[in-house]
Amino acid sequence: MFETTKAFSGFAVNDIAAAKDFYGNTLGLRVSDADGLLTLHIEGDRDILVYPKPDHTPATFTILNFPVHDIEDAIEELSRKGVRFERYPQFDAEMGDKNIFRGGGPPIAWFTDPAGNVLSVLEEQQLVSS
Repeated sequence: MFETTKAFSGFAVNDIAAAKDFYGNTLGLRVSDADGLLTLHIEGDRDILVYPKPDHTPATFTILNFPVHDIEDAIEELSRKGVRFERYPQFDAEMGDKNIFRGGGPPIAWFTDPAGNVLSVLEEQQLVSS
């Protein structure tokens, strides 16, 4: 039934204007808005719908991951733009001074959007051939 559908993801925010500014200006994504909804245009034609929800409660998990070539460079650039990275006590032993979790899997750092939704930057791992 859905083998050929072009499904897309979406999430809620409590302020579309703040989300548009954050995703468009701070993160540098191409965004568009129409009929009170925001669309994030992601590489590969994978649009993400952002919709308003006045009683929005942020999820307690990561809703969107941004792969980057160099996580430390990404953190420095985002920090200059005012993004603050989260520190989770349960991961404290595996997090360095830049709040990068290195306890398994790719290096990852979490931050939130203005609505409190959890996002991440994670370093793309290069495949090593033997």
